[in-house]
Amino acid sequence: MTFDSPLSAWQHAVEHRGFIQDEAQEHAVWALQKCHEALHAGARSVTGVYLWGPVGRGKTWLMDQFHQSLRVPARRQHFHHFMGWVHQRSFQLTGIADPLRALARELAAEVRVLCFDELFVNDIGDAIILGRLFQVMFDEGMVVVCTSNLPPDQLYADGFNRDRFLPAITAIKQHMQVVAVNGAEDHRLHPGAIEQRYWVAVPEQDCALSKVFDALATGQCVSTEPVPVGYRALNVVKAGESVLWCRYADLCEQPFAAMDFITLCDTYRAILLSEVPNLSAKQREGRIARGTEDGAQRVAAGDRELPQLSVHDDGVRRFIALVDECYDRKVPLYIEAQVPMEALYTEGYLEFPFRRTLSRLQEMQLQRFVET
Repeated sequence: MTFDSPLSAWQHAVEHRGFIQDEAQEHAVWALQKCHEALHAGARSVTGVYLWGPVGRGKTWLMDQFHQSLRVPARRQHFHHFMGWVHQRSFQLTGIADPLRALARELAAEVRVLCFDELFVNDIGDAIILGRLFQVMFDEGMVVVCTSNLPPDQLYADGFNRDRFLPAITAIKQHMQVVAVNGAEDHRLHPGAIEQRYWVAVPEQDCALSKVFDALATGQCVSTEPVPVGYRALNVVKAGESVLWCRYADLCEQPFAAMDFITLCDTYRAILLSEVPNLSAKQREGRIARGTEDGAQRVAAGDRELPQLSVHDDGVRRFIALVDECYDRKVPLYIEAQVPMEALYTEGYLEFPFRRTLSRLQEMQLQRFVET
């Protein structure tokens, strides 16, 4: 059901779908409603909305209702999808005087509103680009509505050369209403019909995913040959026409990227992941050598501390990206792991972003995950 405004969608959800009346959500709804009304009244200058708060407070749902009710050109993307497009298009525009300005004008010619989910910056290349991109997008009259787990002032808080990102924070605060969606409850955890999609491996017993795969791939041509993903081949346990089963080490510990997970979700309606280890590990120190480059542009030379990553964290980053993509695309992710879900990642540099991953995995255990 599509509603004509974010306010009417939220009111219907409270009255007819059992949503809990949440004061923080209501404040966010009215900010979105004000933006919605200004856009459809034809106002030249419209303030966007920046929704931030803990996982499970309804930020993405609220933004989606706003986007679905718009009658002006708009684009809705996950933030890492958006940045993937920005990097690709910026490269294509190399050689012109101001590629980011050209990119912003191109975007503004196509859409009036840009909605993106899960704004989170931890890469120096992204930070440098965003430091200017937000400014030129707003200059071109674009309206931005986004969600994040962090307030603007905490974005890229411990990042290298953070001063290059500060103009983006200034632009966000000037052109977007910052709203804390920090109600007391994680709405993803409200009771609902359970459909198990997570198992703990039992020694000397067959993998629980074997029966799941057979049920999901009924009538399909099944192969154990590697599957092409981008420029690489993914080793699989089994792959059907619309169901993929692979091991954690083959998907998350190999050099696959977020765009590869997008491809997988384009191809398969269900993904099975087995042999997921305990991802927690002690952090270890590291340094960047003097004068190296770790982003789109050369950063100031000097001996600088690396984040204290654990031995698993490269794989964990990919796992987080995989869960995000499956969650965003409503592709069920079935997992068999060595430890219970709550124990998957309890210590390490990625503990904060993994909270969202855990919440999303928990919601994936509900039937409504694929129904909404």
